[in-house]
Amino acid sequence: MIKIENLHKSYPIGDNTLHVLKGIDLNIKEGELVAIMGSSGSGKSTLLNIIGMLDNYDEGSYILDDILIKNLNETKAAQYRNKFLGFIFQSFNLINYKTAIENIALPLFYQGVSRNERNKIALEYLKNVGLENWANHLPNELSGGQKQRIAIARALAAKPKVLLADEPTGALDSKTSEEVMQLIKKINTEGKTILVVTHEQDIANMCNRIITLKDGVITRDKKNS
Repeated sequence: MIKIENLHKSYPIGDNTLHVLKGIDLNIKEGELVAIMGSSGSGKSTLLNIIGMLDNYDEGSYILDDILIKNLNETKAAQYRNKFLGFIFQSFNLINYKTAIENIALPLFYQGVSRNERNKIALEYLKNVGLENWANHLPNELSGGQKQRIAIARALAAKPKVLLADEPTGALDSKTSEEVMQLIKKINTEGKTILVVTHEQDIANMCNRIITLKDGVITRDKKNS
């Protein structure tokens, strides 16, 4: 599903250059649940941004579902993101003045799906995350765990090939974090490819594979039994 070879990324810092990714090689098969770990400055956020088509890379190659992703303009990148990727963020990124069902339906609006069909699909995904009774509630009426479930439903509604979760439990307490990860694991068992960026070892241990980055290189790639 994801094939990355010899990936390099640098950023100019004044007169100098900061070499963030230093020849990353990475293969992720369809249906895997993978944790990407690393301390601040390890390169994990840069790698996620490249996989998420939010940033370009300097050297190497990135292939997603047999398509080479390279030097996309913003329009093309947006089209590919909408087609291939679903995002889950630490801060949920829900729109405060839209209800739960409206938030979930939003990606479908950009795909040109009719209003009735959008609402039907959104309600289906609300049921999948156990929140159908909260369809008409605004985000400020929801708990942190409920907001993240809505965000997961929104990410799934457009039927992405890959789900990218950036610190999905970072704003949650430990009990709610476990519940959200159990939901992510359930989605994975249904065949979805999922990448979870986290700095929490217990969250990473709930994934099937842990990739550790340090100073822009992969230092460990371990499968969980």
